[in-house]
Amino acid sequence: MTRVGQAIATLPMYDWPELRPSTDRLWKALREAIRTKGLNAPEQLDRTFSKGEEWVHPDLLLSQTCGMPYRLGLHEKVELVGTPDYALADCPSGYYCSVLVVRTKDFRTSLEAFHGATFAFNAHHSESGYAAPLRMLAPLLNNGCFFASELETGGHRGSIRAVVNGEADLAAIDAVSWRLAEKFELEVGKLQIVGKTEPTPGLPLITALGKDAEMLAEAVAEGIAALDALTREALGLAGFVRIPKQDYLAVS
Repeated sequence: MTRVGQAIATLPMYDWPELRPSTDRLWKALREAIRTKGLNAPEQLDRTFSKGEEWVHPDLLLSQTCGMPYRLGLHEKVELVGTPDYALADCPSGYYCSVLVVRTKDFRTSLEAFHGATFAFNAHHSESGYAAPLRMLAPLLNNGCFFASELETGGHRGSIRAVVNGEADLAAIDAVSWRLAEKFELEVGKLQIVGKTEPTPGLPLITALGKDAEMLAEAVAEGIAALDALTREALGLAGFVRIPKQDYLAVS
């Protein structure tokens, strides 16, 4: 349990079990850079929170959120620090997209052919797993409905497995998670990409309202730059950018 008044740091969005040692090394680099700015930073990441409850905690020093909750109201309750750049193909620095995946043995070869299919998604508040693919499919809507049914899986890995196992026909996976899945999900070879969403600003780093986001941004940039090459490669982390708040709010 986190004590009241203790600085909180979490990096939950790509904290896969296989990557936790690398994520902890990233935090060590960020922590040291933050401390050089005279700011109090916790020794370790806090992994006791769930469902983003730490995002509105008054003691939040640093966390990573999703663009959709940020756009829909969180932006009024936090300070925007900046955005990690994962150097994704066909995306500007700091941006990302989703890949739409189906089984390799599926006979359907176009998105239109998946009208009436079952769609797996991680959560309703997800930009990459829910909002972005529905925007992409909006021109194909028939009486306001494209899919016959939806399956909420709780995470991108769950969506991948749901399609592999035949529980769903199609899923949208954020491109960073897909890159990780190609390394760590044994059955990802049973899936193929049939489409990509338009790039949108990536998952932003935030701090509690009233904290010095500018100083934190400087520290994060310095910490990522100081990170060893093997850890950067493991995380797919290329750098850090400052995407304006209005660019997040403009996504629709």
